[in-house]
Amino acid sequence: MPEAASGNAAKLYTPSVLALSVELAAYPLDTDFPAKGYAKSRTCGSEVRVGLEIDDAGAVRRIGMAVAACAVGQASAALFAADAKGRMAEEIKDQMGAMDRWIAGEGPAPALPRLELIEPARAYPARHEAILLPWRAALDALSQAGNSG
Repeated sequence: MPEAASGNAAKLYTPSVLALSVELAAYPLDTDFPAKGYAKSRTCGSEVRVGLEIDDAGAVRRIGMAVAACAVGQASAALFAADAKGRMAEEIKDQMGAMDRWIAGEGPAPALPRLELIEPARAYPARHEAILLPWRAALDALSQAGNSG
């Protein structure tokens, strides 16, 4: 691997990001989720499948994910999954918009615990779609369940 590429990898794939990506194991995607969504990155081919169980008020009760992405995409999915419980569709949509503006350098960081762990990926536009995939997949699931906000 060229030195520049390995240096970029070291900036993106820190031990903290790698540890965060492992947290996805706490959110298995079972077949029993009533709302299912999917999103795929056009730039890198990363994919996220999301299963949601929604309560009577329309809030996320339970989440499962299957993520085929780089460690940054996996870490982003883990951040999303850890924060999704109790969220309504409109909150997820608003948070995705805030994430999109933040990674593009057009707005402040959204209130998302541990977001600073993936902050170095903002400098790599090819990673931006992978970062947003969990929100897109969740909104897809919510729209199919009739809870699109």
